[in-house]
Amino acid sequence: MKKQLIVHIATLLTVLASATVADAQTRPPVPRPSQKASVIQTIGTTDLTITYSRPAVKGRTIWGEWPTAAPGEATLDNSNQRPAGAPIVPYGHVWRAGANEATLFTVTDDVMVNGQMLAAGKYSFHAIPTKDEWTFIFNKDDGQWGSFTYDAKKDAVRVKAKPQWVTESQEMLTYSIEPAGDTSAKVTLRWEKILVPFTVEVKDVVASTMARLRPYATAAKADDPSPALAAANYAKANKMTEDAVKWYDQAIRAADELVKSKSDYANNLRRTNVLVAAGRMPEALAAAEKTVELGRAEKKDTAALEKRIAEMKAPKK
Repeated sequence: MKKQLIVHIATLLTVLASATVADAQTRPPVPRPSQKASVIQTIGTTDLTITYSRPAVKGRTIWGEWPTAAPGEATLDNSNQRPAGAPIVPYGHVWRAGANEATLFTVTDDVMVNGQMLAAGKYSFHAIPTKDEWTFIFNKDDGQWGSFTYDAKKDAVRVKAKPQWVTESQEMLTYSIEPAGDTSAKVTLRWEKILVPFTVEVKDVVASTMARLRPYATAAKADDPSPALAAANYAKANKMTEDAVKWYDQAIRAADELVKSKSDYANNLRRTNVLVAAGRMPEALAAAEKTVELGRAEKKDTAALEKRIAEMKAPKK
């Protein structure tokens, strides 16, 4: 009987322990001292997002040496083990680059970070600061709490960056992303009297855009020429001739279906515009003249279209 009771107690303790672990994995909906924030920037058609928690200075020493710390990169984020007066972010050790969960860095296409390739995906984002140089780490374990389970074997990329010391103190940790041109952006970590920038660049904006346009055009309704027309115009502007021709043909077929379903002024005008964009001028001229007839019957203002027809008929100089 006693043995059976012990078995029952052991089973109960196991169940309770499991429940505690499960509860720990779901954060209770209560305010945190370091609140969550996100910053997002689109570069071309590539989305870059940084999600982090914002610790405050609160009069504490943020950066510096921790002379009694063991050598190596192991994190010293555990506040319960931090000696009184020790810096919040010790030099030479892995830091979660924020508070609470490890900072999350997400990018929807392959990019170059300070000149090094980083594949599209989600990464936990860590830093190893020193007074004169920082190492930023993009780690494939994107679900960490802090840097406590950080494993260097799961690093995707490490890059170097130069810290800049400023006179004005920033109370709360802040990330900013500022466009630096059509293909790149500057990410800056700013906290206390330090800011650390690095560059994220999309090497081929046209390729990433075309990769998005293909499923976008394919998913278009059979009587909606707009998606294929937008894709064709982009491809033409970037000298992707084969794709442009294919998408113009798709847009014309869709415009034909649109006119079949309802041959009114608006739908014929859309078809005319598609033919003009595709460079099929004889067909476009015939479509425009029919559109004017429909417009007059519907009492529409056709002056602009009639002027356009005159220009199309005028001899080329």
